[in-house]
Amino acid sequence: MKLKTFLTGAVLSMSAVAASTAQADITLRHALTGEALDLSFAKKGGNTDKFKQFMQTGKNPYNGDAEAAKKGESLYMTGCSGCHGHEAEGKLGPGLADDYWTYPRGLSDQGLFEILFGGANGMMGPQYVNFSTDDMLHIMSFLRSIYKGDPKKAEWLK
Repeated sequence: MKLKTFLTGAVLSMSAVAASTAQADITLRHALTGEALDLSFAKKGGNTDKFKQFMQTGKNPYNGDAEAAKKGESLYMTGCSGCHGHEAEGKLGPGLADDYWTYPRGLSDQGLFEILFGGANGMMGPQYVNFSTDDMLHIMSFLRSIYKGDPKKAEWLK
């Protein structure tokens, strides 16, 4: 009887550990340094249910949502198009609608978020001062909606 109780307890403990591990947030890292990003700097208002879902999976829950992409387009036009072009074709900053990325991690949702949030080389500073984390997911959904590259290279589609 004691062995059965012990085994049952052990199985329940292992299940609890496995469940808590499955629910752990992803670790976001700076595109250049690899250091963990400090989300406490994020602009207020972005800790939505969709952002929490993104933090669990690393996948943008707004991808494929036409309304989210429309909102993302508006945000992109005001904050990103000056450097990346109105159609994300690239100007001062690189194009964002094809499958060539200066930082290849941009082909994954997690990687693109890391670049937006933490910034990168050149003039691409951290965008947490301009956009909430939820806004960034909307911008990403817009960029994904206008993608013209090879679908086989699109990590977010896998």
